[in-house]
Amino acid sequence: MSNVLTVVDMHKTYAGGVHAVRGVSFDVNQGESVAIIGSSGSGKSTVLRCINRLIEPTEGEVRLRGNLINTPSADINDVRSRIGMVFQSFELFSHLRVIDNITLGLRHVKKMSKREAENEALEVLEKVDMLDRKDAFPGNLSGGQKQRVAIARALAMKPEVMLFDEPTSALDPELIGSVLKTIRGLADEGMTMIVVTHEIGFARDVADRVIYMDNGVIAESGESSIIDNPKTDRLKKFLSSITEED
Repeated sequence: MSNVLTVVDMHKTYAGGVHAVRGVSFDVNQGESVAIIGSSGSGKSTVLRCINRLIEPTEGEVRLRGNLINTPSADINDVRSRIGMVFQSFELFSHLRVIDNITLGLRHVKKMSKREAENEALEVLEKVDMLDRKDAFPGNLSGGQKQRVAIARALAMKPEVMLFDEPTSALDPELIGSVLKTIRGLADEGMTMIVVTHEIGFARDVADRVIYMDNGVIAESGESSIIDNPKTDRLKKFLSSITEED
């Protein structure tokens, strides 16, 4: 199984001395689904943002297919086309139709013709069951529909790995299922992905591996079975707090 992404001894300290990530290291292999769980402020989203170079780690390395990408010499647009990112807040352009939100990156980053880009957009919209809304504006979509368009936009770039940052946290409960179903379908197709999520059942059922972060460090990691059989008191306490909330 070939390695796609490697994070080595990542640290991130924000202004004011907040040490959000402390020595995080892990690998992601081809076709693997990795879920990162943990309480708010544990460093989960910071790790994703460092991988995609939305922010720069204070220390450590991020490698894609063995190549160092958190370096000034790495082309940031190339990095972001190879590492897809789906945000909790959708990040769609409200003044553009659904199809135009998707073709924008294809035309400007991948230099596709208008026709090529639109054909690609229609293909990914069909995959996420949003083809019938291709001419709609984001303001006329539900939260779940917006998130599926955001997933389609990332997929259109044909990334080598997909990052999902709490993809359901901004959604009403009745809309969560359609988004999780879409992500589950991608996992079944062998998409390499990292999903930061608070949906513990989803992590248990879909992820090949689960990473539990606490206070900026990886406190426990392993196969998804660790959710039912945690080894550390920290993970046991976290999972019991989630159960109490439910």
